[in-house]
Amino acid sequence: MSENDKSSGSQLLSWGLLIILSLIWGSSFILIKKSLVAFPAPMVGALRVIFAALFLLPFAYKNLKAVEKAEIKYLFVVGLTGSFIPAILFALAQTQISSSIAGVLNSLTPISVLVIGFVFFSQKIYKSSVWGVLLGLLGSFILIVGFSIDSLADINFYAFFVILATIMYGINLNIIKYKLINVKPTHITSISVSMVFPIAAVYLLFFTPALSMNYNKDFLFPLLAVAVLGIVGTGLALFLFNRLVKVSSAIFTSSVTYLIPVVAIAWGIVDGESMLYNHVIGMILILGGIILINKKPKK
Repeated sequence: MSENDKSSGSQLLSWGLLIILSLIWGSSFILIKKSLVAFPAPMVGALRVIFAALFLLPFAYKNLKAVEKAEIKYLFVVGLTGSFIPAILFALAQTQISSSIAGVLNSLTPISVLVIGFVFFSQKIYKSSVWGVLLGLLGSFILIVGFSIDSLADINFYAFFVILATIMYGINLNIIKYKLINVKPTHITSISVSMVFPIAAVYLLFFTPALSMNYNKDFLFPLLAVAVLGIVGTGLALFLFNRLVKVSSAIFTSSVTYLIPVVAIAWGIVDGESMLYNHVIGMILILGGIILINKKPKK
């Protein structure tokens, strides 16, 4: 096979993984919404991680021997920043914001990747990237506040849970790219999520009303939604995501957030959510910012 064929195959794989991940993660926001019908936000987040970990534990046991001791601490951080903490934050956010808006704000991830990569991992940053960051932040401000900025009451502070989650993703992606270079994607996914399983279990049992709730048949569909969210939206998706990190750049990988809002908004419209004009303008500015961040300067 020629080098051109290998390059073409790698590009095809990268774009294929990007589209599949967009569909999976774009649908995760509506699944969170359906889970919150029966369960409080902390339970949704913990259950999501637990279902993902149960799916991945057999792989983790097999893969643990192939990982160096020095890499264990980074895998634990990846489990926290890529799975456990964002799962809680997104569930909390969607108690007060729509699944569509959560999906759009998630588009700030590439900005977090760039800033964290620049500050902590010596990643190069160009003038167009700086403008992209500023444009993305302006878009998120308009998305959250709208155009009435006379009072802080206009701000939906729950949106900041999503922004914090994107910062977690930025840390997560840079650690995978720069600190876990020699670790296989399947090993990263299975071990990192399994490592936070005990934390999620303790959190579920002692810091949520899981043991005191009266369960009935009305819990079945929300439970199914959070199970799919964990197994497919976290477990399977992270396999694909970490594979994408390995075959492409960190910025390209984070660009999965280009398509996630489209899928999230489509599900939101199907579910009866409304989109205001400031939401559309904010989304356009955020995506415009990501385009500038990904723009390579001319030599």
